[in-house]
Amino acid sequence: MLPTFADWPHDYPALDAPGMRLRAMRDEDAADWYAYLRREEVTRHTSWRLEGVETLAGLIRAYAQPGQSHCMRLAIVGQDDRLVGTIGLNEIALPQRRAEIAYDIAPACWRQGLATKACAALTGWALETLGFARIQATVLDSNVASAGVLERCGFRREGLLHAYRTVRGEPRHFWMYARIWPRGDRHGF
Repeated sequence: MLPTFADWPHDYPALDAPGMRLRAMRDEDAADWYAYLRREEVTRHTSWRLEGVETLAGLIRAYAQPGQSHCMRLAIVGQDDRLVGTIGLNEIALPQRRAEIAYDIAPACWRQGLATKACAALTGWALETLGFARIQATVLDSNVASAGVLERCGFRREGLLHAYRTVRGEPRHFWMYARIWPRGDRHGF
């Protein structure tokens, strides 16, 4: 029998890596998240459209509802437990054992390896512990930094998706990256 979204583990453990920790999102994270997502330099390579901190608070509440969303998001936090970024799995397709990874980091923490550490931790957990066969990512063709994160985490560039997603009102090209379970023969979750 194929797994259902009700089987998805919403009580995910905290995932640690040197210098950062991943934990479940909390209501109080919305303000910190919005503080950097509203900045143009953070979202220029994304399709984010924000209306305010309330939009993010609603997303955080949705992530906490088992079976209500086909995505999950974790806070990337430093030693003080304050949100400095987020990472998650979108478009989770359990029967196909596939999901799309996405992340964002506050500019004050850029070039410190946080996105790479978080991406490696979440991808490893999804493939090795949860039994996903494929974790993929779509990256705007101009987003060199994000492509570098994925490549350092063992993702391979598969091809260019032409006019894949609208960014700032314009259809844009995205690179497709993926990391698959090494043997390709895992079954179930």
